[in-house]
Amino acid sequence: MGNRWVGVTIDCIDVERVADFWSTLLDRERGPSEPGWVYLGSAGDQLPRLVFQPVTEPNHGKVRIHLDIAVDDIEEGIAQVIALGGRFTSERHDYDAGVVVVMADPEDHEFCLVQYY
Repeated sequence: MGNRWVGVTIDCIDVERVADFWSTLLDRERGPSEPGWVYLGSAGDQLPRLVFQPVTEPNHGKVRIHLDIAVDDIEEGIAQVIALGGRFTSERHDYDAGVVVVMADPEDHEFCLVQYY
């Protein structure tokens, strides 16, 4: 049996808003989707799809899994996220290999921007 990773699903109250944020940030087009849901990418793509699933209740507490997004310039990456409606959590980690900053999308799903040196 061959297992393969095909996607990451993100629960959202405002599916369109959150999907638009990630579509612009990652320059990833929408693919075929179920009604009320939004998929970025298609099932046969080289990269896993991002799937935005509608839910009625907001997230409470820290999610134990997150995405890491590599950027060429950390300051430009932070500015782009903020311009798209996300926010900087003020958490930053500087390592010999690069810098990691914790960001959040419009519904407060945390993710990291990473600039490798």
